[in-house]
Amino acid sequence: MLQIDAWKRWLIWLVCAAGVLMAMPNAFYSRVETHNDAVAAIEVRGETPELQAQAASWPSWLPSNLVNLGLDLRGGAHLLAEVQVQDVYAARMEAMWPDIRDALRPERETVGGIRQQPSPPGELRVRIGNPDGMQRALQVVRGLAQPIQTLAGVGSTDIEVSAEGDTLIVRLTEAEQQASDDRTVRQAREIIRRRIDAVGTREPTIQRQGADRILIQVPGIGSAGELKEIIGTTARLTFNPVIGRGSDAEARTEPGTKVVPSLDEEGVFYTIESAPVVTGEELVDAQPSFDQNGSPAVSFRFNTTGARAFGDYTAENIGQPFAIVLDDEVISAPVIQSHIPGGSGIITGRFSVEESTNLAVLLRAGALPAGLEFLEERTIGPELGQDSIDAGKVATGVAFAAVLVFMVLSYGLFGLFANIALVINIGILFGLLSLLGCTLTLPGIAGIVLTVGMAVDANVLIFERIREEVKTARGPARAIELGYERALSAILDANITTFITAVILFAICSGPVRGFAITLGLGILTSMFTAIFVTRLLVVLWFERRRPKTLEV
Repeated sequence: MLQIDAWKRWLIWLVCAAGVLMAMPNAFYSRVETHNDAVAAIEVRGETPELQAQAASWPSWLPSNLVNLGLDLRGGAHLLAEVQVQDVYAARMEAMWPDIRDALRPERETVGGIRQQPSPPGELRVRIGNPDGMQRALQVVRGLAQPIQTLAGVGSTDIEVSAEGDTLIVRLTEAEQQASDDRTVRQAREIIRRRIDAVGTREPTIQRQGADRILIQVPGIGSAGELKEIIGTTARLTFNPVIGRGSDAEARTEPGTKVVPSLDEEGVFYTIESAPVVTGEELVDAQPSFDQNGSPAVSFRFNTTGARAFGDYTAENIGQPFAIVLDDEVISAPVIQSHIPGGSGIITGRFSVEESTNLAVLLRAGALPAGLEFLEERTIGPELGQDSIDAGKVATGVAFAAVLVFMVLSYGLFGLFANIALVINIGILFGLLSLLGCTLTLPGIAGIVLTVGMAVDANVLIFERIREEVKTARGPARAIELGYERALSAILDANITTFITAVILFAICSGPVRGFAITLGLGILTSMFTAIFVTRLLVVLWFERRRPKTLEV
């Protein structure tokens, strides 16, 4: 006999109601923003007073999440950036000079004086005063080499050291260059993601392409130029010893030093050591604040390594100026008044409140490890996205109508039950997409259209089985019961294999293909629920009310 417990019936209706309720905001609003479970702002599709009134009266306790629209539907910016990995080689060599200098100082009696020489990119050249001590110099500098950790274990060392007359030449090994390239691109991708997330943009696509390229797609950005402004700032912060201060931008410098301008003092230039004491990479926090005079500033805090280096330097250089350099501009050059052991401090300058806030965001996000060259940039207008949405609506509507008509013509009243379940299925699907915050792309719409076709597949299997059972002269109740039982294995087999395909697409693909996989996978789950439970409940309710002697399926 057909029997569904009362609690199961209520549970089925509750799931249907919850799914449709979660999908409702997508039918009326283009954006619903919530804060502390209350609707903070609502932008309505269209300008009609009726819809505006609906938005104003939308209860805060109702679900208000929306399906996020992808780049191809909402419009936005597309960038393909190439990471200038060679920049990292030069920075690594520059940072090694203090270590090499400190390592060779105790060997002055053997190697003589040591002096950094102008070097081509990716090399560090050090001249020694006594060429006869070259072997000892090579031995000491090679002792600074570090092993490279790879997936296969510990590989070769990171530097190779050679001699040319009285000059030491230090280069990165090929293995270290490859490892450095990989680290640089990974770090650049993560920092780009942090910066985009910091401005509140949702659902960006940021993925690696090839060895040194990053694809960036962000929906809702007005132009590619705006996106470049968000991610293009390097925000490289360093703390460098000051050698001198003057007004000559072309002042002669020694190797290992450079001249940089002051950010807020026009015509003032500082000569600083190229190798920083600490860098922004060792920052663990940066927050906008105010100095003792009430002017906007940025407070910062170093990690353990940075705090130790910062503390040691301030202890040894009390009374000396110390330059805080942002993107090769001195934003502040305070005199060290005392030892600063805690690894925290404050950056002052002629900031506005907005500038100090933006600087804190950039510093927290971290510095790009290398420059970016934008090879391709496109702006997709919202009009093109709206055209795609309209075309998707037409395709979905045509498919939906065709399926509804086919089911009614083929199975009569039972086909009508399947159509009701199909409508509920689409509602639950959009409710899940809204709840999970998924991004809907044009291929995602294709997945929904496919779901519409597949949603009735399980019902077709069930109804055909019921037809076969009716022909064996079983009673109507028994025919319905056996039809559902014997079609279940075929339904599970067909849908599980398709669901596995959707999972594989989601795991190995990205971008629009992943959007297709999401809608397909969720559509399979909702279709199985509506076919196995919702249509059966509708049939049971009809049967209990009418008690037919025969079935026409």
